Amino acid sequence: MKKDFLSLADCTIDEVRSLLDLAVTLKAELRAGGNKPRLSGKALAMVFQKPSLRTRVSFEMGMIQLGGRALYIAPDEIKLGQRESVPDVARVLSRYVDGIMARVFAHSDVVTLAQWASVPVINGLSDYTHPCQGLTDLLTVQEKLGRLQGVTLTYVGDGNNVLHSLLLGGAKTGMHIVAATPTGYDPLPEVVRLAEADAARTGGSVRLLRDPREAVAGADVVYTDTWISMGQEAESAERRKVFPPYQLNSQLLAHAKPNAGVMHDLPAYRGYEITDEVADGPQSWLFDQAENRLHAQKAILVQLLER
Repeated sequence: MKKDFLSLADCTIDEVRSLLDLAVTLKAELRAGGNKPRLSGKALAMVFQKPSLRTRVSFEMGMIQLGGRALYIAPDEIKLGQRESVPDVARVLSRYVDGIMARVFAHSDVVTLAQWASVPVINGLSDYTHPCQGLTDLLTVQEKLGRLQGVTLTYVGDGNNVLHSLLLGGAKTGMHIVAATPTGYDPLPEVVRLAEADAARTGGSVRLLRDPREAVAGADVVYTDTWISMGQEAESAERRKVFPPYQLNSQLLAHAKPNAGVMHDLPAYRGYEITDEVADGPQSWLFDQAENRLHAQKAILVQLLER
């Protein structure tokens, strides 16, 4: 039976830990001289509705480093769900490639791709969740602090797909996830329920607050993301009124632990959700985090495509 990677909610606690262990192994192997060609002869179709620097380059280079090939399919080439139906795209691509990565607007599109594809499907981002980023974030925290169990990570900003993945992944690894979001911009209740259930099993916890200073107090890691995601441009003016108290600046960071790490999944809109001083400061993990997209995604690719 084929496996897909659509959400960290679909992974068991052991599967998440296994992927993290594999990512660590693949990163060390690359730095020691190069990865073994585990995916020699394999091809990955990369379907994009939304553009991305990190998603495209990290998946493409990941396949190359593992001995395979990646095929970039730009938004206008398919017009997923418009020029061709999602089930038809899934069935056609399954005849050509060994796996499909899709970066989409609606989560239902990646779910439908997986339902109709006969090859593994990876969610490169959807409005519901960003599981590749979530795994990357776990890898980065583990690498920086030497553990995940018991780590307190505070997220400030919009209750979006990135927060959903932090909640789901953090709960499965025993982290304490604290989120400060404005009224009306909360994470989905169903995601919170799933995270709370896993946290009860792993010794982690979930706290939802309004006050960013209260949320950041005592945090080991402080995380933020864009206030306006692609597809939300019509809400720009309203969001820019609501979110300034949640800006990750030096004053807010001072409420965290003295050496708390700073994370952002990028691209960063400097001067809005994060300041230059923090993004480029000594506590910033932003670019180590960006690099780890490569290593985390290679673990996913090997897990799904190696035979």
